Amino acid sequence: MTKSKKLAAEFLGTMWLVLGGCGSAVFAANFGGDGNPLGIGFVGVALAFGLTVLTGAYAFGHISGGHFNPAVSIGLMVGKRFPAAELPGYIIAQVLGGVFGAFIIYLVASGQSGFAIDASSAGAFATNGFGEFSPGGYSMMSALIAEIVLTAVFLIIIMGSTHHRAPVGFAPIAIGLGLTLIHLISIPITNTSVNPARSTAVALFVGGESISQLWLFWVAPIIGAVIGGGVYAWLGHEGPDIIGE
Repeated sequence: MTKSKKLAAEFLGTMWLVLGGCGSAVFAANFGGDGNPLGIGFVGVALAFGLTVLTGAYAFGHISGGHFNPAVSIGLMVGKRFPAAELPGYIIAQVLGGVFGAFIIYLVASGQSGFAIDASSAGAFATNGFGEFSPGGYSMMSALIAEIVLTAVFLIIIMGSTHHRAPVGFAPIAIGLGLTLIHLISIPITNTSVNPARSTAVALFVGGESISQLWLFWVAPIIGAVIGGGVYAWLGHEGPDIIGE
């Protein structure tokens, strides 16, 4: 597969992840107000993120490996599943794809009378945060621990389900359900990142504290990815197994 096609697949896959996951949070999580049965709530948003990865992996995984996340690309590199030379291009494509997905959400949301982003509220426009910008008021340390641990586990799920000894064809299901579970755990803590591209994409449209806190949602997922990739490389690596080529 050519490099340009891989990067296009990562762009489109990350766009879909942000559009589907963050879009569900913006448009559907609290539709009609509190208590309205049409609102999908935390569970619905968690499922939406999982479904974007599941469907995106089936659509684009055979082209680019289906990373859609800078932390995943870094973790796979550490785990010797992805060539370091391709890392910069993947990260750029993922961030740009995420921003395009957030731009689509913004364009659609702007069509509603009275639409405005309240940059002072936790989770505004599906942003991530800690302290007063955490949905549940969790501290910076809580956010760091959650994002590091959950990203590490996410990498282990990804590497285990794509191992050559794993059942063929089921990896996207395991990865999508894994991301759903991660969201069920951590939406109240940070609004769930485990993905720097997803965090950056929506923060750019909110500004303010969402930008000033963005560092955590790069640093913590990358640390977690390095840990997860390294742990699985130690647990299950049996030779060269590069994916995404």
